[in-house]
Amino acid sequence: MTSHITISAAHWVYLAGVAIIVVTMILRANVVVPSVVATLLVTLAWTHNPVTAVGSVFNASFTAAKELFNIFLVIAMMTALLNALKVLRSDIRMVEPFRAVMKNGHAAYFVLAAITYVISLFFWPTPAVPLVSAVLLPAAIAAGLPPIAGAMAIAIAGQGMALSSDYVIGVAPGISAKAAGAAVNIAVLADRALVLSLITGSIALLLAYISIRKSVLPPSNSLLERWQAQSSNGELARIEAEGTFDKAEIARGTGYESREPLVSDAQVCKELSMAARKSVGWSKFFAIATPLAFLCVIALMMMSKLGYGHDLKGGEAAALVGGVAALLMVCAAFATEGLRKALDSSAGHITEGFVFAFRAMGSVLPIAGFFFLGAGGDLAASILNVPVAQAPSLLFELIQSAQGWIPNNHVMVAFGVLVVGMITGIDGSGFAGLPLTGSLSGALAPGAGLDPATLAAVGQMGAVWTGGGTLIAWSSLIAVAGFARVPVFQIVNSVLVPVLVGLGVSTLCAVMLWS
Repeated sequence: MTSHITISAAHWVYLAGVAIIVVTMILRANVVVPSVVATLLVTLAWTHNPVTAVGSVFNASFTAAKELFNIFLVIAMMTALLNALKVLRSDIRMVEPFRAVMKNGHAAYFVLAAITYVISLFFWPTPAVPLVSAVLLPAAIAAGLPPIAGAMAIAIAGQGMALSSDYVIGVAPGISAKAAGAAVNIAVLADRALVLSLITGSIALLLAYISIRKSVLPPSNSLLERWQAQSSNGELARIEAEGTFDKAEIARGTGYESREPLVSDAQVCKELSMAARKSVGWSKFFAIATPLAFLCVIALMMMSKLGYGHDLKGGEAAALVGGVAALLMVCAAFATEGLRKALDSSAGHITEGFVFAFRAMGSVLPIAGFFFLGAGGDLAASILNVPVAQAPSLLFELIQSAQGWIPNNHVMVAFGVLVVGMITGIDGSGFAGLPLTGSLSGALAPGAGLDPATLAAVGQMGAVWTGGGTLIAWSSLIAVAGFARVPVFQIVNSVLVPVLVGLGVSTLCAVMLWS
């Protein structure tokens, strides 16, 4: 240990808390209670004041909520928009035209991946899995694509590539950047996570395609009939019960699981006809207007990064996404139900959006609060209820004291953070480990000579690709398996090598590009 750093009891309690949380994740148990208890004990060890320690349990979650509430708002608004589009059946209209390009299984594989990625990028895999599975997967199977290949394409593109960057909604980069420290720019971290996710996903999709290309069959309706005759067994329900975060519910959030797959064009037309006749025109309008609006948002974000137009600073990009979603939702509600009823339905959509947002992300707040406690600065000060100058940087000081034992090698440090991220994803929740990987990146980066945004993006890749729904059977991958009617462990075994190779290559690229 270095002579100028005094490691107190609070440091050791914090380190023990981190270790217990990681072990709890490995055991696939929920880490909310360990985070709460660890926050209490660390504060007690630092302040020696039981009253302050008890208050810190509340302050930690409250501080995390203040820092991350913009994320909750974006999730709520995007979910509200999705619910409004479902009433109009505009969501089905957005993807239905792609059935026509599935001439064979090879084309179907890449169409499934592309559409899943785009929807997941804007709405999370929440609607992508059930929507693509209901509308496009039956057509892909009839075109000759094996069900396991369809499941691999959906999982890699949605649960992996789109969710690991979370570029539009910004939940993952927001948590990672806040945990890494005030010096880390969210936009920079999001950009790097996007690049790494594209590298990982492209490699994984290509390797997965190479592994299944010989099993693609000539188009035949008998393939679809055979697939329809299959039924899921109790395996998926058993595995779902083992998860610690209700990832299946998060992935199935749109309710398409209650419907039979739309296996024919006639069934698709029947589903679309469920929208009121007077709303058919609006249904088509919003099926076009919604993707166009968000494409304009993406274009504006790209232009601002290139120095053109309005410079989107801080949380302005997330605010723009949420604002566009809210306005589209209100317009869709008015188009569907008229002025009077739309006032009530719009409020209902927003309420449902907040319910989903807190159901999906509420458990992250106590976890983030504990790791914010170790980050120092304003965050630790607000939790400990002390002046900023008196707030400790527990994790940074622990890392600094052990600097002599940490290899001064960029590749080893980056892969170390990647492995930590993958370990935190073992519990089946891709986001629960982000406060740890972000905090660890902020503490390790100065000594390793790496940008903390780079390390945080690498850790984010490991956590989300593992727990978000590609490498862990008790994650939201069970939803993909259920819709595709294939064993969930078969998907894990099939995507394991492609995803690991992709993560390894992207980590090396991160070191070479941004070291």
